[in-house]
Amino acid sequence: MRYDEFLARVPERGEYTDQDEAAAITEAVLGVLAQRISPGEVDDLASQLPGPLAQMLADTKQQPERFGIEEFYRRVAERIGARPHTAEWDASAALTTVADTVSGGELNQIISQLPSSYAVLFGKPDLAD
Repeated sequence: MRYDEFLARVPERGEYTDQDEAAAITEAVLGVLAQRISPGEVDDLASQLPGPLAQMLADTKQQPERFGIEEFYRRVAERIGARPHTAEWDASAALTTVADTVSGGELNQIISQLPSSYAVLFGKPDLAD
């Protein structure tokens, strides 16, 4: 999927005004996700995302931290200057688009590194098919 196609899907799900807002939200969400999954998984995810998102992920690799879903929302909210409830909506809009973009196997690998409460952010109650 091309970058512009990816960004066109995010506003539909998150009701954003334009692709610039969608890009900022997506980068914030992926940046926090990259803090939570292994560097190898960040590389694997980046390899299936459009260029600018892949490059952004490549620049954020670090050893994974362990934090729950509420902390995930708090970190996203901090990056975008919003409340955690808004960040929940934003994370879901970005990550369901990621789920539509990457292979089911890659999605399963990401979700398997996260507590089960994260799966719903990708639009999945469980592992992908």
